[in-house]
Amino acid sequence: MKQMTTVSEVINNLREKGYTEDFNLTENCLKCAGNQLQLHPEDFVVDKHYRFEGDSNPDDEAIVYAISSEKYNMKGVLVNGYGPSADPVADEMVKALAEKPGATDL
Repeated sequence: MKQMTTVSEVINNLREKGYTEDFNLTENCLKCAGNQLQLHPEDFVVDKHYRFEGDSNPDDEAIVYAISSEKYNMKGVLVNGYGPSADPVADEMVKALAEKPGATDL
Protein backbone atom coordinates (compact mmCIF):
# COMPACT_ATOMS: atom_id res chain seq x y z
CA MET A 1 0.00 0.00 0.00
CA LYS A 2 1.25 3.49 -0.90
CA GLN A 3 2.18 5.57 2.13
CA MET A 4 -0.04 8.62 2.56
CA THR A 5 1.96 11.72 3.38
CA THR A 6 -0.62 14.51 3.45
CA VAL A 7 -3.78 15.22 5.40
CA SER A 8 -5.80 15.41 2.18
CA GLU A 9 -4.55 11.97 1.02
CA VAL A 10 -5.63 10.41 4.33
CA ILE A 11 -9.02 12.13 4.26
CA ASN A 12 -9.65 11.04 0.66
CA ASN A 13 -8.69 7.46 1.54
CA LEU A 14 -11.01 7.47 4.55
CA ARG A 15 -13.88 8.91 2.48
CA GLU A 16 -13.47 5.99 0.05
CA LYS A 17 -13.81 3.64 3.05
CA GLY A 18 -17.08 5.19 4.20
CA TYR A 19 -15.89 7.86 6.65
CA THR A 20 -18.13 10.52 5.15
CA GLU A 21 -19.18 12.71 8.09
CA ASP A 22 -17.16 15.76 9.11
CA PHE A 23 -16.89 15.96 12.88
CA ASN A 24 -16.20 19.15 14.82
CA LEU A 25 -14.59 18.99 18.24
CA THR A 26 -16.07 20.76 21.25
CA GLU A 27 -14.93 20.49 24.84
CA ASN A 28 -17.32 17.65 25.74
CA CYS A 29 -18.55 16.13 22.46
CA LEU A 30 -18.22 15.80 18.71
CA LYS A 31 -20.72 17.60 16.52
CA CYS A 32 -21.77 16.70 12.99
CA ALA A 33 -24.64 16.95 10.51
CA GLY A 34 -24.61 20.73 10.58
CA ASN A 35 -24.15 20.70 14.37
CA GLN A 36 -27.54 18.99 14.74
CA LEU A 37 -26.07 15.81 16.26
CA GLN A 38 -23.77 15.56 19.27
CA LEU A 39 -21.70 12.45 19.95
CA HIS A 40 -20.49 12.07 23.52
CA PRO A 41 -17.49 9.91 24.46
CA GLU A 42 -19.65 6.83 25.06
CA ASP A 43 -21.19 7.19 21.56
CA PHE A 44 -18.08 6.68 19.38
CA VAL A 45 -14.71 4.99 18.99
CA VAL A 46 -11.54 6.02 17.18
CA ASP A 47 -10.77 3.36 14.61
CA LYS A 48 -7.45 4.89 13.54
CA HIS A 49 -5.50 8.11 13.81
CA TYR A 50 -2.82 9.68 11.64
CA ARG A 51 -0.33 12.29 12.87
CA PHE A 52 1.37 14.88 10.71
CA GLU A 53 4.27 17.03 11.85
CA GLY A 54 5.33 20.26 10.18
CA ASP A 55 8.93 20.37 9.00
CA SER A 56 9.75 23.59 10.78
CA ASN A 57 6.54 25.08 12.14
CA PRO A 58 4.70 23.58 15.14
CA ASP A 59 1.50 25.20 13.82
CA ASP A 60 1.60 22.64 10.99
CA GLU A 61 1.07 19.72 13.39
CA ALA A 62 -2.24 17.94 12.79
CA ILE A 63 -3.96 14.70 13.63
CA VAL A 64 -6.69 13.02 11.57
CA TYR A 65 -9.09 10.70 13.40
CA ALA A 66 -11.18 8.00 11.69
CA ILE A 67 -14.23 7.79 13.98
CA SER A 68 -17.21 5.43 14.00
CA SER A 69 -20.42 5.30 15.99
CA GLU A 70 -22.45 2.10 16.13
CA LYS A 71 -25.16 3.96 18.05
CA TYR A 72 -25.75 6.39 15.16
CA ASN A 73 -24.56 4.05 12.36
CA MET A 74 -22.06 6.57 11.01
CA LYS A 75 -18.39 7.02 10.27
CA GLY A 76 -16.53 10.25 9.86
CA VAL A 77 -13.35 12.26 10.12
CA LEU A 78 -12.09 14.72 12.71
CA VAL A 79 -9.03 16.89 11.97
CA ASN A 80 -7.41 18.68 14.86
CA GLY A 81 -4.11 20.27 15.74
CA TYR A 82 -1.98 18.79 18.48
CA GLY A 83 0.73 20.13 20.68
CA PRO A 84 0.46 23.91 21.10
CA SER A 85 -2.34 24.18 18.50
CA ALA A 86 -4.61 21.52 20.02
CA ASP A 87 -8.14 22.48 20.98
CA PRO A 88 -8.82 22.36 24.73
CA VAL A 89 -10.99 19.36 25.58
CA ALA A 90 -12.22 17.65 28.72
CA ASP A 91 -10.37 14.61 30.08
CA GLU A 92 -13.26 12.38 28.98
CA MET A 93 -12.82 13.49 25.39
CA VAL A 94 -9.05 12.93 25.53
CA LYS A 95 -9.67 9.34 26.66
CA ALA A 96 -12.38 8.84 24.03
CA LEU A 97 -10.04 10.05 21.30
CA ALA A 98 -7.54 7.33 22.12
CA GLU A 99 -7.49 4.72 19.37
CA LYS A 100 -9.26 1.48 20.23
CA PRO A 101 -7.01 -1.54 20.90
CA GLY A 102 -6.36 -3.73 17.87
CA ALA A 103 -7.08 -1.02 15.31
CA THR A 104 -6.11 -2.00 11.79
CA ASP A 105 -4.78 -0.01 8.88
CA LEU A 106 -7.52 1.79 7.02
